Amino acid sequence: MLGVSGAALLTAACGPTGGKQSAGESLQSNAKDGGAPTGEAPNGALGVNFNEDPSDMNFDEVRALSAKWVRGFVPMTDYLDTHSPAQQRSIARLLDASGDGFRTILSLKFPFLTLGQSLPKVGSKEMGALLKRVDRVLHAVMGKLDILTIGNEPFLETMKDERDARLNVFYEYVAEHVIAYRGKNFPQGCRTRLYMGALNRLDEKEGRTKATERWVDFVNRKPEIEGLDIHPHVDSLQAAGKYVQYVVSRLDKGKKFLATEFSLVQYWEKHMGDKIPAAYAEKYKVPPNTRVWQVIGNAFEKPFPQARWDDFLAMSPWFASHKDYLTQQMQMFRETGKLAVATYGVVQIESMQTGWGAHKKPWILNPLYANRTVREENGKVGRTTVWFDSFRALQNS
Repeated sequence: MLGVSGAALLTAACGPTGGKQSAGESLQSNAKDGGAPTGEAPNGALGVNFNEDPSDMNFDEVRALSAKWVRGFVPMTDYLDTHSPAQQRSIARLLDASGDGFRTILSLKFPFLTLGQSLPKVGSKEMGALLKRVDRVLHAVMGKLDILTIGNEPFLETMKDERDARLNVFYEYVAEHVIAYRGKNFPQGCRTRLYMGALNRLDEKEGRTKATERWVDFVNRKPEIEGLDIHPHVDSLQAAGKYVQYVVSRLDKGKKFLATEFSLVQYWEKHMGDKIPAAYAEKYKVPPNTRVWQVIGNAFEKPFPQARWDDFLAMSPWFASHKDYLTQQMQMFRETGKLAVATYGVVQIESMQTGWGAHKKPWILNPLYANRTVREENGKVGRTTVWFDSFRALQNS
């Protein structure tokens, strides 16, 4: 079992392919057809992530965190056929962020599972239509954003019985198309770097398949692709270590990884049915048999003062015992020498609250800002104080 220390991780995971790069070192592309990345490559950065919904995020809040990177994803649906991609809310916000001095990451999400659709075959009418959609997005963002990630969570967003070589064929074809687009339209070089993403469940046997091995192999053999993304939503730092060990031990020298989503949400989920701490129940006159998920639901109905939300988390042993999670996770990422950028959830978005109940996955506990569970005080948006403070400190470490 892997330890939680980044140094221990390096010892266990980094063989000949796990070499370090110095801060700011640029990955050299061997692309022959133009499009080679320009500017300084990111190295060990920590930014914020809004996923698909930037509605509750503003740039002043991002600046208050001292963050320089902003990430979101765009669902590649037929919405983009009839609306300008530059006006789609994730793309629009990232373009605004770029114009406002932030560095930016956009992930292309192909939600086949949600739509109940099979992967389109190469050469099919469906593939042709999808590539036109991709081109519309590329026209809006290429050369304007810093990183484009091809795929969001492909192994979770594809029909279960197609998570094999068919998945690889589809994403490799899309990646080749994106590479060709960048080379043709930016012959003198392009600001936008390309990654493949993101791998999930690498801490479990079901997440380590021939298809995931092929995913990494493709990244390694394509000089135009700088690395891959991982999303370690886990129940322990040991589980996160398995993710990191998997990619670091397989990525060739010069390749890096992103971690555009990461959290302990699987651990929080195990404790939603716990009784609240006696000290909290006594201090706030709450029935002692109240469950954790019910307290969070109460905060949705009537947002707490900041001090009460802080007490709720600090008095809950399952949360308080992991107050250093963000610091330890970033140490693990950075000590590999192969982290390009990690991004952490910035605000509590509407989908985290919708349908709240005992079995709702508690994404709501992850974000830096607790804008839906804590009321605004003296013009100050609520926050998850322990994450907020850790995040700011990590910008200077």
